Amino acid sequence: MRKKQAKKRPLLPDPKFNDQLVTRFVNMMMWSGKKSTAFKIFYDAIDVVESKNTDEEKTALEIWKEALTNVMPHVEVRSRRMVEQHSKSLIQLEQIEKYLLQWNG
Repeated sequence: MRKKQAKKRPLLPDPKFNDQLVTRFVNMMMWSGKKSTAFKIFYDAIDVVESKNTDEEKTALEIWKEALTNVMPHVEVRSRRMVEQHSKSLIQLEQIEKYLLQWNG
């Protein structure tokens, strides 16, 4: 008999910006469970962006989010079975947040 599936734990927001997207990004960036090191690298990078920021209207976090949306895919290729053959079709991604950090690019 199989064990029951583990419950999904809620993703806690990061301590500095109180944003779950930052935590997801740091979790993807983390190596060997070194979360505090990954947070330090991320916060140092945000500080560098803040120091080089000439536009006073946007914060460093907003610039990072804009850069993240620029590099993420908006269209996904999926294989569909149609009449005894497989063909690839493009699918528009509706839930951008869901697919944001799933691809390795």
